[in-house]
Amino acid sequence: MQTDKIRKIIGVLLLVLLMSLGFVKEVQEYVKIPKNLTVFESQNVSVNRSIPVNASQDAETAFTVQKNTDGKTLDVHGKKAGEGEVVFDLAGFPVKKTGVKVLPDFKVIPGGQSIGVKLNTLGVLVVGHHQINTAEGKKSPGEIAGVEVGDIITKINGKKIEQMSDVTPFIQDAGNTGKPLDLVLSREDQEVKTKLYPLKDENDRSYRIGLYIRDSAAGIGTMTFYDPKSKKYGALGHVISDMDTKKPIVVENGQIVRSTVTSIEKGSNGNPGEKLARFSGDRKIIGNITRNSPFGIFGELNQDITNGIMDKAMPIALSNEVKEGPAKILTVVDNDKVEEFDVEVVSSVPQKFPATKGMVIKITDEKLLDKTGGIVQGMSGSPIIQNGNVIGAVTHVFVNDPTSGYGVHIEWMLNEAGIDIYGNQEKDKAS
Repeated sequence: MQTDKIRKIIGVLLLVLLMSLGFVKEVQEYVKIPKNLTVFESQNVSVNRSIPVNASQDAETAFTVQKNTDGKTLDVHGKKAGEGEVVFDLAGFPVKKTGVKVLPDFKVIPGGQSIGVKLNTLGVLVVGHHQINTAEGKKSPGEIAGVEVGDIITKINGKKIEQMSDVTPFIQDAGNTGKPLDLVLSREDQEVKTKLYPLKDENDRSYRIGLYIRDSAAGIGTMTFYDPKSKKYGALGHVISDMDTKKPIVVENGQIVRSTVTSIEKGSNGNPGEKLARFSGDRKIIGNITRNSPFGIFGELNQDITNGIMDKAMPIALSNEVKEGPAKILTVVDNDKVEEFDVEVVSSVPQKFPATKGMVIKITDEKLLDKTGGIVQGMSGSPIIQNGNVIGAVTHVFVNDPTSGYGVHIEWMLNEAGIDIYGNQEKDKAS
């Protein structure tokens, strides 16, 4: 019994000792040393190391390690594509290894241009139910058939539906014959089949299906980047959702054109502002849209585009390289002139997996604050530049603080565009 009591006391003491180690500065600094680092050729990534450790790497390696004069950080400099290890030692004893991967040099051309967006849906989108005045009272055939708001009608009687005009002939034929419409619906990645019987409207004696439908959507946003080699681009930084259903639009195809900002509705607390713009007069298509994802819209440009201030290809920074502090954004607030404005990266989370909210940014430029009040609708996609690198794009505004909002890291937008930065090889991504 006495032995068991002693064991318990020793166990408690060891537990307390282990827990207290977590509060020791040296242990905290050791834990912060990353297990893996990624850096591009000709770029640096810094590693904090307040504890007095030395770092060394293999003689034949893709990178070099250099101590900074501040005594608190190490710079890992990429030399050529490849992999290796950094060994940290304390008083001659190895304490930790960090794997280092050097990626081939990769650059994009930043955007900032205001663009007009037109999306064509995959089929026709159901955006509401309509009650018809029938001989037996008000009814919605679509609702009776179990068609839901947000459903996409992809086929009727075995025929593919691409636009609203494709639907009308089937309605009248079904009404005259009394036969139902065999509908195939796309509902949240599932295929749903149902039969819909059109009913006659007592007002105009025409047959109706009792559904509001739409086959396209339009809006404005901001170009983020494009790859000068493949012409693949990314814009907006967030998904385009239908204004009625609030659900992401499933894209069949689409186009982007230039747009001109005509005025600004200034934002205030609780009331986000908005860029008011119109599609440019020539309506010239500058690119297609093949993908609408949580990270923005993507496709290929059919011509080079310029912003007039940063038209040369620039390196990018991965999420672990983004630092809290000053940065710039490129955007349009007047006509079609791209300008740069001061912002601050308030926080940035190094992300191992794609996520849409990687940064919090704050507008600090007095000129922009005076003009817009902060981040406004239509500014989404504005590229964020820090230390000569493209680091991401503006995505969302904080409703209760229009001077601040979220940003997405550039590496996830590049991934969605079908660009493999980890091997500098392009990959086709299904739309």
